[in-house]
Amino acid sequence: MDADNTCKNLPNLYSSFVDTFVDFSVSEIFLPDPPSPPVFQTSYPSPNRLIAIGDLHGDLRKSKQALRLAGLIDSQDQWSGGSSTLVQVGDVLDRGGQELKILYFLEKLKRQAAKVGGNVITMNGNHEIMNVYGDFWCTDPSGLDEFQNWADWFTIGNNMKRLCDGLEKPKDIYDGIPTSFPGVKQEYVNGFRARIAALRPQGPIASRFLSKNMTVLVVGESVFVHGGILPHHVAYGLERINEEVRDWITGLKETVSSDLVMSRSSVVWLRKFSNEVAEDCDCSMLEHVLATIPGARRMIMGHTIQKGGINASCNNKAIRIDVGMSKGCIDGLPEVLEISEDSGLRILTSNPAYDQNRHDLMMRKQHETRPIQVEA
Repeated sequence: MDADNTCKNLPNLYSSFVDTFVDFSVSEIFLPDPPSPPVFQTSYPSPNRLIAIGDLHGDLRKSKQALRLAGLIDSQDQWSGGSSTLVQVGDVLDRGGQELKILYFLEKLKRQAAKVGGNVITMNGNHEIMNVYGDFWCTDPSGLDEFQNWADWFTIGNNMKRLCDGLEKPKDIYDGIPTSFPGVKQEYVNGFRARIAALRPQGPIASRFLSKNMTVLVVGESVFVHGGILPHHVAYGLERINEEVRDWITGLKETVSSDLVMSRSSVVWLRKFSNEVAEDCDCSMLEHVLATIPGARRMIMGHTIQKGGINASCNNKAIRIDVGMSKGCIDGLPEVLEISEDSGLRILTSNPAYDQNRHDLMMRKQHETRPIQVEA
């Protein structure tokens, strides 16, 4: 009987082997088994220790530096954060050539953390949304190469699966994708097509990674969002926003409202609370938004590079954590935000100007930080 069941399961075992083979070929990572069932929720209670990390933009080395700074990974790049919760506020994609490696690495940490009571929560930024739409104007050529490499291995995997009679024949990942694009040089066409195949709605990478991301999030007293949240977003419903973005990425919905993810006042594009002049933050509006979200005391955002490092405005109600650490941005020094029961709000920094790599957020005055605003 066991032998019969094993034979019946051979196609599934073979498919799992092929998937593992492709994953390792692309990422050089063996992913542990995922937690079951996967968690998709908008609100979480306060953890003992909460770490927030800003935009990563395709720079794996800086991403690991930030995680190590927070004590979340060890020298072997394994999860060492115990029961800590990590929130990464989006913009893994664009401006660098290791986007997929970061997606896989964060997925590995999600699975490792879940086994020891920790939590890794990833979010969509405007660049994730742009890429699902097929807008690659901020994509680095090395990013096209990385996705071309993925597509080559993924196609090999699909061809291997076609050899197994017990498996459904995989669809061509390039189905419906043009072979040329106006304004795109011929040398980039293959990478362009691979990126569309991976990241369009229902695409393998979009469905596997981006659809699991939150777009808005509440953890204890902290509201997380890539750009910002306005009153009408709260009225629309934070859970509803997450569900509609997820359903669009997975192909269950044909479109998603531009007011949610594409307009300048959308949750992933807004800069109202992270303007380059700290005093321009609309504190009255921010306080109104926070008052409409039960238990919320602060909004934590990425999106707008803070050249002077992580900083806060409106009496620590607006916290900006995008330090432009990627080499494709301003190659800023890694910094992360820590919120803990013991120490409150602290900046953990690799900046030698601050002692002991730890800096009280309240001590970093606004005139010490001169954030710069960059498009997209």
